[in-house]
Amino acid sequence: MKKYVTGLALIAVMPLAAGPMPEDFVEMNQALPDAIYDIRYYTDNNFVGEPVEGYLEPKCILQQQAAKALQEVATKASEQGLKLKIFDCYRPQRSVAHFMRWAQDLSDIHTKADYYPNLPKDKLVGEYIAERSGHSRGATVDLTLARQDSEGNWQELDMASPFDMFDPLSNTANPTISAEQAANRQLLKELMESAGFSNYAMEWWHYSLVPQPYPDTYFDFPVK
Repeated sequence: MKKYVTGLALIAVMPLAAGPMPEDFVEMNQALPDAIYDIRYYTDNNFVGEPVEGYLEPKCILQQQAAKALQEVATKASEQGLKLKIFDCYRPQRSVAHFMRWAQDLSDIHTKADYYPNLPKDKLVGEYIAERSGHSRGATVDLTLARQDSEGNWQELDMASPFDMFDPLSNTANPTISAEQAANRQLLKELMESAGFSNYAMEWWHYSLVPQPYPDTYFDFPVK
């Protein structure tokens, strides 16, 4: 999850785009059918512990430029025997609001052990959860890499921490992880950067296209 920490005055002037999905947004489940899709916020397997508002179907949607760039990444990964496993793409603003409501309910800590074991919940707003997310601009993706095992099953590469674990262990350049784990993170980073994506240093899985096609617009159409 990308976290853009913004003051109330700044938030007030950021345009919020309602209405249907724009014509230049692409359903990646169709445009990139060979990827593995594990859209966590459609399910209860996420840090909120329930399906997130705005996710009506388990789809990855991206703005067209980001979609083409991700297709490039998938091609390069395939040349190394790898597949992309995608956790989240475009995220409606209503979903971000759901995150904020959850974060402000300090009595609900039933997912703490899995997602923020070393942080108190009141420390999540800011670097991890905020009132605006880069995902809502349509050119940010959360993902990892997968490789086939000896039985032909696609398994995630060992990245040292799971997706959406709010912890220093998830920092891309964390110095305490193993050499293999660091190499896996670096491989993902190199593949993504080769297509124009930039990593959010606190989360090894989080990448945004640079420059952003919609740098100042936050969309709110549902994922469906």
